[in-house]
Amino acid sequence: MGLFDRKKKQQESLESGLEKTRSSFFGKLTKLVRGRDQVDESFLDELEELLVTSDVGVKTTLDIIRRVEERVARDKYVSTNDLNSLIRNEVAGLLLKGTPDRPIEFAAPFKHKPHVIMVVGVNGVGKTTTIGKLASSYKQAGKSVLLGAGDTFRAAATEQLDIWAERSGVPIVKQGHGADPAAVAFDTLAAAKAKNVDVVLLDTAGRLHTKGGLMDELSKVKRVMDRQIEGAPHEVLLVLDASTGQNAIRQAEEFTRAVDVTGLVLTKLDGTAKGGIVIGISNEFQIPVKYIGVGEGIDDLQVFDGARFV
Repeated sequence: MGLFDRKKKQQESLESGLEKTRSSFFGKLTKLVRGRDQVDESFLDELEELLVTSDVGVKTTLDIIRRVEERVARDKYVSTNDLNSLIRNEVAGLLLKGTPDRPIEFAAPFKHKPHVIMVVGVNGVGKTTTIGKLASSYKQAGKSVLLGAGDTFRAAATEQLDIWAERSGVPIVKQGHGADPAAVAFDTLAAAKAKNVDVVLLDTAGRLHTKGGLMDELSKVKRVMDRQIEGAPHEVLLVLDASTGQNAIRQAEEFTRAVDVTGLVLTKLDGTAKGGIVIGISNEFQIPVKYIGVGEGIDDLQVFDGARFV
């Protein structure tokens, strides 16, 4: 498949994957704005309800309402078309906050070699699948990739990552069930240096985010990686299931306290009408959404573009 065909397929996948959110959230927004000739308390109340019920979150909803009020007070009169564009621009502006520590396109050059990415998240959010899709995308972009099976707690995790390694055609470092995750991380980075690979993707345990032991373990893994390669991991990606709504925000709170999360991956956006979670979680934590999952296919994990999303 050529580059043009791949981009076209991804655009179609994005549009179809966001259909539920488009028809629900932005569809309701268009209806709300239609025919309005003034922004009054009634309109703002309805807008607030729409944003909150779309899982944008209370804090981000209030930010958007405040911005709309300030713009209307400044410009005095806003037409229906202007109001529609205004709200969409404010949403896009919130999404674009936060500068990634490196370009997120898969072909972009790395500052470090190997570039180490630690992937975290609770069980069931699509973490291991995301790692497999990232590996495939990096390989298609011409990078050499090594996977580390650091989730030694869940019995099937290593086997699942092994399947993705085979499917993507990349090597994997693994140990037995119950092995020390920090030891797996250490061995993975040692192998990466020996093989001079471009990028390392390390899976981690995903037990419930409310368990302090998991957070302590992640912090330990991170310290061990830094001892093997100074400054590693260079990225910490937190994978969240978009369909879980506000629970995803609670997970983000726990993980950002334990490790320095540098980017978010939101999966299963194709399965929810509440894509507003993307807006709220990016704004509330000031962490960029780097990738979104809009389908089951290996190419359905896409680089996130806030403007295109809106």
